[in-house]
Amino acid sequence: MAGNILIEEYTVGDVQTNCYFIINPQTKEALIIDPGASAGFLAGKLRAGNYKPVAILLTHGHFDHAAAAEDLKKEFDIPIYAYEGEKRVLENPMLNLTGMWSMHGEKFSADIYVKDGEVLDLAGFQIKVLFTPGHTPGGCCYYFDGYKVLASGDTLFAASVGRTDFPEGSMSDLVRGIREKLFDLPGDTEVLPGHMGRTTIGYERQYNPFL
Repeated sequence: MAGNILIEEYTVGDVQTNCYFIINPQTKEALIIDPGASAGFLAGKLRAGNYKPVAILLTHGHFDHAAAAEDLKKEFDIPIYAYEGEKRVLENPMLNLTGMWSMHGEKFSADIYVKDGEVLDLAGFQIKVLFTPGHTPGGCCYYFDGYKVLASGDTLFAASVGRTDFPEGSMSDLVRGIREKLFDLPGDTEVLPGHMGRTTIGYERQYNPFL
């Protein structure tokens, strides 16, 4: 917990994806970032904390980040947000990787598609959308302005970056987005990646070997 923000992290699914609850401790309102699996488990954690889910934020459309979103949407009657350029990835089994990982491809969707630079007012937080393509064509990060917290999805990891060998990936786009969008953030910004452990913008600016 930092100031008036509470972060809970749960690793879900076969690919060990980090799902985050970003919680306003005063109102108990919660945002769910990248619920890739285990909808029942995540719903139980939300109820155990007496949290009030407000929205689901997807950093991108791969199944390991989006697969449980629809079930949680129905469970709590809340909208799913994603970047406007990611609609095709969500809806295409070959692009969202369900068609590559199983014989039964799935389609995902969002209710609200956001734009680069848009500021979302959710759960008492001001959240800036940062378009960071490369891992997928419409990948994005969410910056919690005033709290120095960044949900980076599969764009930026601790001492690493997201894979770009999936369909329509681009290493040049990924690196450009990190340098132009993420590295402009304060050095003490806490980075919440889609996999593995947390880091900071300052550490990655200085030590990330890919950048």
